[in-house]
Amino acid sequence: MSYRVDRNSNRKLTFSNTEIRDLAIAWITLSIAFALLIVPVHRGDSVSNFLTMVGLSFVTVGVGFLLHEIAHKVVAIEHGQIAEFRADYQMLFLAIMMALVGFLFAAPGAVYHRGRVTQRENGLIALAGPVTNLLLALLFLPLVIVPEPFGTIGQMGIWINLVLAAFNMIPFGPLDGKSVLEWHKGVFAIVFVPTVLLAAYVIVFVGPFR
Repeated sequence: MSYRVDRNSNRKLTFSNTEIRDLAIAWITLSIAFALLIVPVHRGDSVSNFLTMVGLSFVTVGVGFLLHEIAHKVVAIEHGQIAEFRADYQMLFLAIMMALVGFLFAAPGAVYHRGRVTQRENGLIALAGPVTNLLLALLFLPLVIVPEPFGTIGQMGIWINLVLAAFNMIPFGPLDGKSVLEWHKGVFAIVFVPTVLLAAYVIVFVGPFR
C-alpha cells in the first residue's frame, strides 16, 4: 500500500535506519504469520515443520511484501517525492493473532510519500506495487518444474504474489486499487480483472503447495 501525504528533486534511493527496521520487522512478522496459518503448531504440528514453513515464507511471502513496498518507494522518488515505509505494528500484531485462528489479513504498513503529484503520478505510484507482485509470480513460475524444495517455493511464490496483487488492487480505502481507479478506469480494469481471476483460480484450484 502507499499513501500520499502532501516535487522534490532528490531522486536518490536511500533507506533510513527506522525504515530498514520497519521493513525487517514487517518481513519477519508476515513470514511467521503465514507459517502459523499453514502449520499451526498450537494444534500439534511439529516445530521443525513450522520452522521450515517460516523459511519458505521468508523467501515467498516476505519477498513479495518487501519488493511491493520498495516498488512504491522507487516510483514515488522517480516522481520527485520523499518516500519512506512505515510499519503498522497494530496490524502486524493482528496478523499474528488472526493467523492463529486460521485467517490472515495482512496490512503491515505503507510507503508514505509527500510532495506535489498529479493524479496520474499518484496512480502510477500505487500501481507499482501490484504490478511488481505480478512480475514476481511470473518469475517464480519456472521453479514449479524444478525438484524440491524449489518446486514448493515456486508454487508458494506464484500463489502469494497473485493474492497480494489482487488484494491490493481492491478499490477501497487505502488500498492501491482506489488510487489507480481514480486515475484511470481503463488501466484499473486491465490490471484488476485478470489479476482477480488468476488469484481466484490459484486459491480455489491450486493452493500454495504442490
